[in-house]
Amino acid sequence: MSSIIFSQLVSLLDNQGARYKVIEHATAGRSEEAAKARGTKIEQGAKALVCHVKGNGIKQHVLAVLPAHRKANLSVLAKTLGATRASLASPKEVMELTQCVFGAIPPFSFHPELKLVVDPMLFQLETEIVFNAGSLERSILLNVEDYGRIVQPELIAFSEQSSPA
Repeated sequence: MSSIIFSQLVSLLDNQGARYKVIEHATAGRSEEAAKARGTKIEQGAKALVCHVKGNGIKQHVLAVLPAHRKANLSVLAKTLGATRASLASPKEVMELTQCVFGAIPPFSFHPELKLVVDPMLFQLETEIVFNAGSLERSILLNVEDYGRIVQPELIAFSEQSSPA
């Protein structure tokens, strides 16, 4: 658990006057499990993926945020950013860039080399988003307008409908 990240989040949200609440819950990493543990809808979930974007002289790390019930189209993400390919970062890189394990990454970048991009659909579905806050046992339910105001992300439509399980 990254209590440092949780503290940074709460401090940022408090300083920005955000409307949020902390939810303690059973360990959950996958989006479906997390929604059930939190008692929220999966559509409220904000999934954050650390990606490598490369090609055409571009090499950068991106924190790509999308609604939890959708999947990332990494080719669209890469092309929109002017690169040729994108892939998920390794667990080691994720830890270095976010101080979190997979599944616990909040939709905020606190690292100067981690560019934040958000799929605009995240702002269209619900009035509140929910995400793991540096821990698989602690989440934050946050007003979506406050999230957009605080992070002022680059918007890229890179998510697509997940195929049924």
